[in-house]
Amino acid sequence: MTKSAIRSDQAPKAIGPYSAGIKIGNFVYTAGQLGLDPNSGELTPGGVEAQTRRALENISNILHAAGGTMENIVKTTVFLQDMNDFARMNSVYASFFDSTPPARSTVQVAGLPKGGLVEIEAIAILE
Repeated sequence: MTKSAIRSDQAPKAIGPYSAGIKIGNFVYTAGQLGLDPNSGELTPGGVEAQTRRALENISNILHAAGGTMENIVKTTVFLQDMNDFARMNSVYASFFDSTPPARSTVQVAGLPKGGLVEIEAIAILE
């Protein structure tokens, strides 16, 4: 199978040696997305809710560039800087998945790049 990098002008540029997404076969794997504004490269102000929304919008834009949508996601991993933010993150997260939400793991981490409050990665299957 051929592996191809997915890029989107509507998602932040990588801040290291990685691709925003990789497509192999019908699978798309996104890199972890912080709540970074794609234009400025800075964290979206407004706390964990705003950063969660922006991270999921970034994932949506990467999937769109690969030919998919949020409905194609089968698994996510959420990295929180503080597990006390779980309920606030979760309420925004839920608004992105109307039907069957994907499987998910959520973990607290010691720190995230750029001082982010949340980072989310996704695995999607394109039909």
